[in-house]
Amino acid sequence: MLGGMLAGHDQCPGDVIEKAGKKMKLFYGMSSATAMNKHSGGVAEYRASEGKTVEVPYRGDINSTVLDILGGLRSACTYVGAGKLKELSKRTTFIRVTQQLNNVYGNST
Repeated sequence: MLGGMLAGHDQCPGDVIEKAGKKMKLFYGMSSATAMNKHSGGVAEYRASEGKTVEVPYRGDINSTVLDILGGLRSACTYVGAGKLKELSKRTTFIRVTQQLNNVYGNST
C-alpha cells in the first residue's frame, strides 16, 4: 500500500510530462482501467476497473522518500518502546478502520 507514496519518482515507470509549468508523472493502480488496457488487453466484460489514473508531482530520485519512511518507522518503534521492528506488533494495539475519506487523489483522469 505504498503506491501513492512511491509514485512520481525516477524509478517508477512512465514519462515525465510538463503541465502548466510543473513536472508531473501519471500514476495508476494495477486494477485501474489504464493498467488493464496497457497490460491485459482491456477491462474484461465481467470486471470493473477499481482504480484511478491521476497526475502526481514529479519527485526525482526515490532515496529521500525511502529514508523518510525508515525514519518514521524508527520513530514509531521509539514511541512504543520496541527495540526491533518485530516487537512493534507486540507493543501496540492495532485498530481496524472501516471507513475512510481520502481526498489525496481527488482529480482523476
